Amino acid sequence: MDDIKKEIEELVYILNKASEEYYTYDNPTMTDQEYDGYMRKLEDLEARYPSLINPNSPTQRVGGDRLDEFKKITHQKPMLSLPDVFNEDEIKDFEKRISKVIEKPVYVCEEKIDGLSVSLVYENGLLVSAATRGNGVVGEDITENVKTIRNVPVKLDQNISIEVRGEIYMNKKTLELLNKEREKKGEPLLQNCRNAAAGSIRQLDPKITARRNLDVWIYHLPNPEDYGLKTHYEALEFMKSLGFKTNPHNRLAYNINDILKFIDDTGNSREDLPYDIDGVVVKVNDLESQKELGYTIKFPRWAIAYKFPAKEVLTKLKDIIFTVGRTGQVTPNAVLEGAIVAGSFIQRATLHNEEYCLTKDLRIGDVVSIRKAGDVIPEVVEAKLERRNGSEIPFKMIDKCPMCGSELVKKGADYFCVSTKCPARNIESLIHFAEKEAMNLESVGPEFIEDFYNLGILTKIEDFYNLENHAQEIMFEDGYGEKSLNKMLDTINKSKNNSLERLLFGLGIPGIGKKKAIILAENYHNIDNLCLATQEDLENIPDIGEILAKNVVDYFDTHKELINNLKELGINMEFKGEAKFDNEEFTGKKFVITGTFAEYSRDELKSIIGKYKGSTSESVSKKTDVVIVGSQPGSKYDKALELGITIWNEEKLMKVLSEL
Repeated sequence: MDDIKKEIEELVYILNKASEEYYTYDNPTMTDQEYDGYMRKLEDLEARYPSLINPNSPTQRVGGDRLDEFKKITHQKPMLSLPDVFNEDEIKDFEKRISKVIEKPVYVCEEKIDGLSVSLVYENGLLVSAATRGNGVVGEDITENVKTIRNVPVKLDQNISIEVRGEIYMNKKTLELLNKEREKKGEPLLQNCRNAAAGSIRQLDPKITARRNLDVWIYHLPNPEDYGLKTHYEALEFMKSLGFKTNPHNRLAYNINDILKFIDDTGNSREDLPYDIDGVVVKVNDLESQKELGYTIKFPRWAIAYKFPAKEVLTKLKDIIFTVGRTGQVTPNAVLEGAIVAGSFIQRATLHNEEYCLTKDLRIGDVVSIRKAGDVIPEVVEAKLERRNGSEIPFKMIDKCPMCGSELVKKGADYFCVSTKCPARNIESLIHFAEKEAMNLESVGPEFIEDFYNLGILTKIEDFYNLENHAQEIMFEDGYGEKSLNKMLDTINKSKNNSLERLLFGLGIPGIGKKKAIILAENYHNIDNLCLATQEDLENIPDIGEILAKNVVDYFDTHKELINNLKELGINMEFKGEAKFDNEEFTGKKFVITGTFAEYSRDELKSIIGKYKGSTSESVSKKTDVVIVGSQPGSKYDKALELGITIWNEEKLMKVLSEL
């Protein structure tokens, strides 16, 4: 039996090595006939000795058992997205910002693959998990599906624990062949490579994923310093040496001209590539420089994604209809004849407001050009005046709400329905309350909310927390079984424990978005304190001006019953975040941190400053109050000296912190 086991292990090694050379390095080292011969021999041995099947065997890449649902995986480090730029001026602005902080920066330019982000985690050389980006913190577990992708190593040559990130995509030729098969079977065609890849990797049956022949480029190592690396380019080469497929078109750039040339070259060759790209990614190469540049809440400051100009197509503007949002804002929307733009079938596009329509002189019946702004959001670019025949109907803004018939009120450039009984406003308000970043009622989608509203069992916010009283009525409707009902009620019950800022955002107070909701929650700690705040009190809070202060006061003056009802239903009204305190050394001051520190990381220092109501910035200006300087400070130190700004060295910093 040992001889058989050894023979199976040798065959697995030979076949995996051949697959790696073929799929990862595009350098086949054996003929198809040889490969098939080894594979048949392996399949025969595994059939006779199933107990000896190696989990890394290429025969196991056909997909395992069907899943019931995708589990969640929390990323070891958040998977951040990149800020998008759309023209040469924005690229130059990025490079100027970097050059002000980093002396003679070097960049890595990469193709921006149009696919689906993935995180791969290996322990002792074995693939243990694969996850989608998700919300950046938590993604979906797609491990079994990713194992079917031929150029993803299931076992690395080195006994190493590592996480790498990349992009799952579908080759153009693969899409073409798949669509030929689907056409023969009378199945709907897959619209584009990106959607096809995303749909394939999220199949609950891994066997379907296996048949889709997906591919992966690996482009990011979250913790390169742990492996003794000093640049992003070194990290790419390191990952390549481990057997991962990295893009051969990556290029170093030493100035803005190099960056622009790479973008130009890539744009010219875009259509000839065997896979889809939608832009170019530019990253600062040096890892220490990346640390110095740091991050915003959402993005790294050391990288951008340049998006290629959107492709425009012509279609007919069949009608202009009006929709009502949760604030009562009435928005004109284009109803289009329909056209495929950048791979998506577009039939609707927002027209923003009256001024937008009149400025573009849009008329029903016009032939218009449309595109996807940033390759995502459909927009009408212009009417083709030369195509008019005289039958077109000029745009006219309505004066009554399309849902309830109330007179519209104009505020600035927009029109609003101010009726509190408007069904459209109420439905949109309920949908907003349930959003992920508000109360996170993920099991109560917009369709459910609209259905429940029409049934009369969900017409105001409090009704979310009384849905259990309508269980029989809900299950009587098509599509609402006991399992989905229980999941919904469980989600609603859990939301009662959300921190105050989620509730404040979900209530839909005009002008109070996520950030402002956090500011209010941090300053007032509970709903009772906030309800007692005067407009003058609120105006004294940074980032809360006169208009927002009035909105908050007006809201709580007119919604006392709602707040009391939510309290009685057991909704948390307290801020659960970290408390903040006044301190004369920090409160109201703006800090810049440069260099390294023996006792604290930069993130820890930022957290301390924030706790005592100070703020931090990444660049030194006349508005900076203090620059905290550690060892090996950068150009920020010189700038502080030049501007005469107060400087704290590490000794001064430790003295201040010891007195807190």
